[in-house]
Amino acid sequence: MKALILSGGKGTRLRPITHTSAKQLVPVANKPILFYGIEAIVECGIKDIGIVVGETRAEIESAVGDGSKWGVRVTYIPQSAPLGLAHAVKISEEFIAGEPFVMYLGDNLIKDGIKPLVSEFASSRPDAQILLARVSNPNQFGVAELEDGRVRRLEEKPSAPKSDMALVGVYMFNAKIFDAVRAIKPSRRGELEITDAIQYLIDKGADVRPHVINGWWKDTGKLDDMLEANRIILSTKKKSLRGSVDSSSTIEGLVEIAEGAVVENSTIRGPVIVGENTRIVNSYIGPYTSIYYNVVVENSEIEHSIILENSRIKDIKRLEDSLIGQNVEISRTLKKPAAYRIMVGDSSRVEII
Repeated sequence: MKALILSGGKGTRLRPITHTSAKQLVPVANKPILFYGIEAIVECGIKDIGIVVGETRAEIESAVGDGSKWGVRVTYIPQSAPLGLAHAVKISEEFIAGEPFVMYLGDNLIKDGIKPLVSEFASSRPDAQILLARVSNPNQFGVAELEDGRVRRLEEKPSAPKSDMALVGVYMFNAKIFDAVRAIKPSRRGELEITDAIQYLIDKGADVRPHVINGWWKDTGKLDDMLEANRIILSTKKKSLRGSVDSSSTIEGLVEIAEGAVVENSTIRGPVIVGENTRIVNSYIGPYTSIYYNVVVENSEIEHSIILENSRIKDIKRLEDSLIGQNVEISRTLKKPAAYRIMVGDSSRVEII
């Protein structure tokens, strides 16, 4: 069995972060989201992974390499434009070479992994197996209608959903899916929808089986979802203090401090993770916060946030529910006249008290 990871989207819902970084490489608990997907696939014993890439190919290729760090082979499959999930399958036919495969969306997280689901697919050998989860906002997902435990109909982002069963970003197929992706037409969005391809299989009498997952799953395409994923993953961490913590600092709960990090005269209340060569000085870092590498935090309070690499936060009274990008400076100024002085990129959001 092979695996196909889709990493070609533009990440418009996470701008401005994704103006300069692939959304699949934004870190959750200081690990790129894409790496969680790779690890889930490796856990299944799959050794051959294709990654569909778009404009951010160079960045993803630099981060993942040839796959040897996970003991797998990685093949990069360029997609000229984000023309839909079914289009990504269509252009991957040569790589799949007739084998059954798992398709995994690169910005999804499934806390408990997919090993039992892949084993179920391999042993029962249906034509397709789809993962479903109950959601409160089904109009934002592909939605499945079930009848007597079978998949009856699928619809992509319906305005009036007929169920609350959303398609999770993991699919399993045999080679019949390629007949389907060749047969369907672009949707009104101009994309080849994977829901249409699976519906084609259903209409042709193929064996399409649903599997409803009860564990935690998240599509990390939006800020709130990213912060929730960060919170959930941090809650699974263990205490590990490999960096330097001085005697005037207090460490409480599940806190992971990487080698080379320095904590001085500060309180860190977990779950928190602090990356390599980061300095925390005269500050409070509250629960559910991830601070990546080479960050400096001075005289500030941060909680329930993600801070990316090489950023500096100084003299900020309180920062929470935030995602701070790479190489960002946030500081308090004493310049007169007193004023907010802000430089932000396109699609940014700033809330001021």
